[in-house]
Amino acid sequence: MAGKPYNFKFFLFMQKVLFTRTWNKIYIQRKASSSPHASQPHFNKYPFLGKGQGTLLNKALMFHMEGALLKSASVFPYFLLVAFEAGGPLRAFTLLLLYPIVCLVGKEWGLKIMVFVCFVGLKEASFSVGRTVLPKFLLEDVGNEGFDMVMKCGGTKIAVTDMPRVMVDCFLKDYLRIEYVIGRELKVTCGHFIGLMEDKKTSSGSMELKVPREGKMDSPVIGISCFNNSLHHQLFSCCEVVYMVSEADKKNWQTLPREKYPRPLIFHDGRLALRPTPIASLFMFMWIPFGIFLLLVRATVFFLLPYKLSILLLHFTGLRGTLIIPDDGRVSNELKQLSKEGGLLYVCNHRTLLDPVYLSMGLVQVRPPSLSLAAVTYSLSRVTELFAPIRTVRLTRNREKDSKMIGKQLQQGDLVICPEGTTCREPYLLRFSPLFAEKTDHIVPVAIDFHVSMFYGTTAGGYKSLDPVFLLMNPTSHCSATILEKLPKSYTCKGGKSKFEVANHVQALIGKALNFECTSLTRKDKYMILAGNEGIV
Repeated sequence: MAGKPYNFKFFLFMQKVLFTRTWNKIYIQRKASSSPHASQPHFNKYPFLGKGQGTLLNKALMFHMEGALLKSASVFPYFLLVAFEAGGPLRAFTLLLLYPIVCLVGKEWGLKIMVFVCFVGLKEASFSVGRTVLPKFLLEDVGNEGFDMVMKCGGTKIAVTDMPRVMVDCFLKDYLRIEYVIGRELKVTCGHFIGLMEDKKTSSGSMELKVPREGKMDSPVIGISCFNNSLHHQLFSCCEVVYMVSEADKKNWQTLPREKYPRPLIFHDGRLALRPTPIASLFMFMWIPFGIFLLLVRATVFFLLPYKLSILLLHFTGLRGTLIIPDDGRVSNELKQLSKEGGLLYVCNHRTLLDPVYLSMGLVQVRPPSLSLAAVTYSLSRVTELFAPIRTVRLTRNREKDSKMIGKQLQQGDLVICPEGTTCREPYLLRFSPLFAEKTDHIVPVAIDFHVSMFYGTTAGGYKSLDPVFLLMNPTSHCSATILEKLPKSYTCKGGKSKFEVANHVQALIGKALNFECTSLTRKDKYMILAGNEGIV
């Protein structure tokens, strides 16, 4: 009989655990009954939101970003991106080691641990990961169905997030056109983050008062949240209806197609090309020692072995390339003949620093390797020049000097040039500089696409000397180069076209071959967006 009270207490405990979702709803309803903004809310599952589309046009919407918009249930990958890109590999490795503790201590304390590890000591003024790195990964995690739910509302949209506001503010406002973002602020001392967030009640209360003062919430508010959201019940108590999303529903969501992005993602920065889930992050840190060894092997092959032998060995180590000549051999014969005469200009788009190297290796099939081939670049680190197995020529960005230099190089042999002036990772082409069109009418467009598996080999805000290091540390990479037909004389400057018409025509040909979209953005635009400067190295 002495054990019955304990059994009864255990029964009450299990009952509370099993009905947690019900208690959460009751908690929201009680808060709503005392809220001056709304009456007691009603609850529905999110699929019913589609049936009431006509009633949402003039209503404000408050939605939980992680629960109602993103497909994944974990925010750990975004914090690891902050730790790696803003704090370095050691900080990211520390966060990965603490991941089991983060899972055990609960949602609120786990969030505090991740915030402290990622942000302590970082300069507030130089923190740019939320603007340059995270939007790409967040957009790739947006569910198509969740996005449609949010966009059905025609009134003011208010996003509520568990993460610090500095991590998601740019993504929500600039890329999804959300008017208000409610998230906790980070405490700052002497211009540095101290790794602590403002108190939840203080932050939520200040935000809840700020939005109505703008005069935007006079109309009824619709809420979209998730069943396991326990951090923002007070905020959602102002909603007249709350639509609940379950994890089972989110598993069936599709990824948001790129064409539905409210603002296209053209530029982004950072070194990590993979989504750093706990398993992927563990594999990455296990790979880094092997990657450094593989880097040395690949660099040795580049320097010491002949082209034909090095191509085979590099293919074996994971650096793969494909040369595509879309004809029956006519282009190959023409290139062989023109290469003997010299002065052939290969004009290609720019994906990585190794574009000219891969192109030179592929051209072994259509031109003798003994012929001179050089690459002109707008900005190149000394380390990259050291790694390059072909001759590189540095341009000065002085139009007269660069024009003379290109003409001089064409007299000595064939030349590779990337008139975009900088790399672009996404399926877009930047505006081509017309400088190349003035120097010759022997122009061969080359369409290049490059895919990496772990690390990006380009950066706008980081150390450019590490670009070839990260690129050659990838487990695998693949470059495809498509050699297009030589421009007819009627499409060159000697044929009566202006240099701008020639540059735009070559850009269009390469864009069509790659199925990339042509833009009028320039190198300066990229660096102003990602690094806040004009890209002077």
